[in-house]
Amino acid sequence: MENTSKKTDAGLNFASIIGSLGIIAWLISDFYGGMIIHLFSYFYAIAFIVVLYITSLAETLVNWLRKGTQYVKVRVIVHLIVFLSFIAFNIHNSEILRSERVLTATLRDDLFHYTLVFRKNGKVETHENGFLGYSQVHFGKYRLEEGLIIFDEKPYDNDFIPDSVLLDLEENAIFITKDSCNKFSREKVWLNHFEIDSIDATFFNRQ
Repeated sequence: MENTSKKTDAGLNFASIIGSLGIIAWLISDFYGGMIIHLFSYFYAIAFIVVLYITSLAETLVNWLRKGTQYVKVRVIVHLIVFLSFIAFNIHNSEILRSERVLTATLRDDLFHYTLVFRKNGKVETHENGFLGYSQVHFGKYRLEEGLIIFDEKPYDNDFIPDSVLLDLEENAIFITKDSCNKFSREKVWLNHFEIDSIDATFFNRQ
């Protein structure tokens, strides 16, 4: 009887570990295109992991209240790790540890929209959001020079955003394309500019 109880306990521990590892892996997938698009791609696998995890969490809570911590010690530790992972994930995605935003601008096409976030400490992010919940964040560095925003590290992995762009406060836009004379086009047309959503005018007037 005792041997059977140990086998059951080991099975429950194993289920909690598998479910928890699956949940953490799904969280990590947010950095590689987003959790939603992975849910669409691997629906049955993720659904199984979520059900397994919720079932294990419910069993752990019930037996913790009925029999005490000692009986479910391994499972409590495993679920605590997942809980801490959720906290770390949300802190990472929040503004808590990041420098203050000084400029936010967005460009939209048919399927995607791209948001540039410039921060006071010289760092910049491109938030890319698209079809079926796809999301990706690219990081870079910038500096200001005579009305231009120059990227020392481009916040994108291709030539979609050039090495330098024009900040035009009068047009409330960041222009990214040049004309035949190699000058930035200041006429707003589709896909040639980011529309400014918010700006710290004081910060840019000091530059």
